[in-house]
Amino acid sequence: GSHDSFSYWVDEHSPVGPDQATAIKRLARISLVKKIMKKWSVTQNLTFKEQLEGGIRYFDLRVSSKPGEIGQEIYFIHGLFGIKVWDGLMEINTFLEQHPKEVIFLDFNHFYAMDDSHHFFLINRIRSAFGSKLCSVECVEYVTLQYMWDNKYQVLIFYHYPLYKEYPFLWPGNKMPAPWANTTNVHKLLQFLETTLEERSRYGTFHVSQAILTPRVRTIARNLVRGLKNTLVHRNLPMILNWVKAQKPGVMGVNIITSDFVELVDFAATVIALNNLLLEDNESET
Repeated sequence: GSHDSFSYWVDEHSPVGPDQATAIKRLARISLVKKIMKKWSVTQNLTFKEQLEGGIRYFDLRVSSKPGEIGQEIYFIHGLFGIKVWDGLMEINTFLEQHPKEVIFLDFNHFYAMDDSHHFFLINRIRSAFGSKLCSVECVEYVTLQYMWDNKYQVLIFYHYPLYKEYPFLWPGNKMPAPWANTTNVHKLLQFLETTLEERSRYGTFHVSQAILTPRVRTIARNLVRGLKNTLVHRNLPMILNWVKAQKPGVMGVNIITSDFVELVDFAATVIALNNLLLEDNESET
């Protein structure tokens, strides 16, 4: 999976998003501030299509309306506005049409400046984009690849807002817990990932290990021009990848792992390779 999957492009000419504090919005009237924000808002280099081609199958999505804009259009957001959600869904659907056995998870976990009418608009967009590919809510343990293929399902949507109850194809957010370490320290991050795996629910939910470091205000202030990638990611990704390589999948093991800048190391291939351990376990049992 990728963290803030859509942030490969953010619009420094748009207003600052409603996910930001008032003080940031005031500062952003200075054009240089938005350029700096962009360096810290972008957590991926690859488009949805490029991420899919690189093996990413879980997408972490934050969305917002544009306050003051007529209509109910919804955009991706991370500090600054990204592309329209509809355009992203279309790009993903094109890939799924070309690869009918591929399955993806779309996790809509943060909503900003959205009332119920915006949610109805977005949910209808999701249904229009994917139609019969949408997997209805089911017992998590039933959802194998074979189950998905048999039913011609390709998309699981997780929707962290109460309206999920009204749609059979919206999985509740609590089926996709994604505990967040909120630290700049790689050692604290790895300890947090270990602890949350030990606390993982044995049955009934998926689980996201967010292998990401989060800048503090102080971090940004000290490294304004360098940005997220050069300050936190480059230096720590090798150690994070070593942690990934040491994991085991399956019950009480890793399930979904997300990272920033997924192409900087062999991230997706390393995570995918962990599945071979499950195959080895099956062979040793038989």
